[in-house]
Amino acid sequence: MAEIISGKVVSAAKREELKERVKALNEKGISTGLAVIIVGNNSASRVYVNNKKKGCEEIGVTSFEYALSEETTEAELLTLINELNNDDRVDGILCQLPLPKHIDEKVILNFIDPAKDVDAFHPVNVGHIMIGDFTFLPCTPAGIMEMLKFYNISVSGKKCVVIGRSNIVGKPMAMLLLKENGTVEICHSRTANLKEETLSADILVAAVGIADFVTADMVKEGAVVIDVGMNRNAEGKLCGDVCFDEVEKKASFITPVPGGVGPMTITMLLENTVRSAEAKA
Repeated sequence: MAEIISGKVVSAAKREELKERVKALNEKGISTGLAVIIVGNNSASRVYVNNKKKGCEEIGVTSFEYALSEETTEAELLTLINELNNDDRVDGILCQLPLPKHIDEKVILNFIDPAKDVDAFHPVNVGHIMIGDFTFLPCTPAGIMEMLKFYNISVSGKKCVVIGRSNIVGKPMAMLLLKENGTVEICHSRTANLKEETLSADILVAAVGIADFVTADMVKEGAVVIDVGMNRNAEGKLCGDVCFDEVEKKASFITPVPGGVGPMTITMLLENTVRSAEAKA
């Protein structure tokens, strides 16, 4: 039976550390601020934004929210971002996705100052991740690495298989595992003999976005299994990409859904914001 990797436990420990770092900045007369932009009335986005505000309050970071109407133009949004780029109170800028269809997400994300890009989506920050010389990391992959570290799970020399090749999780996840000396393979929808590949993994990261995609017959005995999925099954129950009940019996460590990777994502956004303020200091 696998040991549970609890994102709630790791997140709580990390936030205590962040509180101390924010306090140290405050003692030097330096405030820390995160600006969050939400455009339109997407209910899921509103939940995420509220959770980010709560996270800021918890560790002592000032939260600036900009709630814009669905009719906001791309030019108006760029004007706001330009103001935030030049606002010394703001250490991090986050534009909540998705944006309305008439706004080009790529244009918006690329306009955020890389030094305030706490989502690490700007091409400059992506390039820094590729060469292993980074200030910010994408929040979900960074959270996963923090969890592995917390549970003393070594990556060095391990075969690591990532299912999923998104720019937000799959690709940066592979780079972070590689930086820690893992032997990394990225699999995806076109991978031939996927089961054969996953069965060779010492560390398996599932980020495919399909409920219960990874079954026990795809997992090596004693593997570490990280489930990034956030799906609803046929009964409407929240679940991950991994058949938890099956795979838990074979894995050595496993993340649950909910309560696994999810709590770490906002915590690592806070980490990036604090890191930006420390760089300013």
